[in-house]
Amino acid sequence: MKLTIVGCSGSFPGPQSPASCYLLSMQWQGRTWRILLDLGNGSLGALQRHMDLREIDAVFLSHLHPDHCMDLCGLHVAVHWDPAGWGLPRIPVWGPAATADRMASAYGLELDPGMHDDFDFRSWTDRDPVTVGPFTITPYQVLHPIEEAYALRVEVSETDAEGVDRTRVITYSGDTDACDGLVDAARDADIFLCEAAFHEGRDDGIAGVHLTGKRAGDVATRASAKRLLLTHLPVWNDANVAVSEARESYEGHLAVAVAGVSYTV
Repeated sequence: MKLTIVGCSGSFPGPQSPASCYLLSMQWQGRTWRILLDLGNGSLGALQRHMDLREIDAVFLSHLHPDHCMDLCGLHVAVHWDPAGWGLPRIPVWGPAATADRMASAYGLELDPGMHDDFDFRSWTDRDPVTVGPFTITPYQVLHPIEEAYALRVEVSETDAEGVDRTRVITYSGDTDACDGLVDAARDADIFLCEAAFHEGRDDGIAGVHLTGKRAGDVATRASAKRLLLTHLPVWNDANVAVSEARESYEGHLAVAVAGVSYTV
């Protein structure tokens, strides 16, 4: 399974990266499957450096803040107004129950039909897995000031060269403060892609919104995650500070997400 960081800037696009968008790809049954975790503002353009939009097998939204979902509006335009015709089935979009209406309202469309002609909208149920191609995605409700926010656990199972079955796991925190749901989502993950939008000391008075590097490291330790990849750092954050904070509470492999970089697990 390959993870490509399409966008990782926290809260809004930055000069070096769009907002949140992560591409997962894998060869399975004779073709490459591709899914997206979030499609935040600015990410649709960068995504096209890595793939043709017609190759999207599904979109999975962690929650409905614009930096995680708003470029679904741009994808709607690409699908709906392609002069040559899209000519493909509707793109499955999993997200909170309000996703279809929120996207239609954002684009100024009537709720019916909204974007239903282009997207097959489906709603998350906490801890109820869904499967697309080789990917099994399980949402875990987390702590963020919006009606529905989820961490997403992505699992693929395959047989290695020695004939041993193995399940590989990438967990994406979405936006959240520390909570039991996040620990459960990240349990034994090969890569824990975790937000660290706050700094210790600077943001101590704000609870239930975001993690610091230290709190992200603590969750990774509690979950026994094998690798911690800090993401969703706003432009005013210092990545070195985030790493130093995380190192206080996590001893495993640690890095900061960078747009355009890929990882294989």
